[in-house]
Amino acid sequence: MSKNVLILSSSPRREGNSDLLCEQFKMGAQEAGHQAEKIVLKDKKINYCTGCGSCFNGKTCPQKDDMADMLEKMITADVIMMATPVYFYTMCAQMKTLIDRTCSRYSEIRNKEFYFILTAAVNNKQALERTVEEFRGFTSCLNGAKEKGIIYGTGAWHIGDIKKSDAMMNAFEMGKNV
Repeated sequence: MSKNVLILSSSPRREGNSDLLCEQFKMGAQEAGHQAEKIVLKDKKINYCTGCGSCFNGKTCPQKDDMADMLEKMITADVIMMATPVYFYTMCAQMKTLIDRTCSRYSEIRNKEFYFILTAAVNNKQALERTVEEFRGFTSCLNGAKEKGIIYGTGAWHIGDIKKSDAMMNAFEMGKNV
C-alpha cells in the first residue's frame, strides 16, 4: 500500500548534510512506490509562536505565513520524516520553530509514523541523544505517533562530508522500507 511521506528538511544550507540524507530517504520511498514530498523549511516563511493563546481558545493562529499549509501537510501525511543538523547538541532553530507552531493543530497530527535524521560534526552518536529526546518530546504529545527509525549522520562538518558515510545508504534503505 502506497503511503503519503512528508520529508521536513530543516537545514539552513541547500544540499547540506542533513538535506542530502533527506534526498536519499525520498529516493528510497519513491522507489518503493510511495508518494514522497520534501519540504525545505528555509524556503518557507514560518514565524515564531508568539504565545498569543488564540489557538487555546478555539481560534486559528492569527499569523499569516506558510505554517497553515505545513500543518495541513503534516495532518494528511502517513509518514513524517524530520531532519535537522545538530548545532550545539540540539536541533536547529528552523525545526524547533516548526514544532512550536504546530500548537494550534497538534492534536490532529495523529497516527503517524516518524523517522528522524540528525547530522553533526561529532563522531559520537551518543552525543546526539539530546536531540533525539527533543524529537521524542514532540511526538510524545501526538496521539498514535510511532517512532520507526533514526539516521545518525555523524562526522559531517563540511557540506558534503556525509557522502562518505554509510548514512547515505542507510537513509535510502530506510526510505525504501517505510
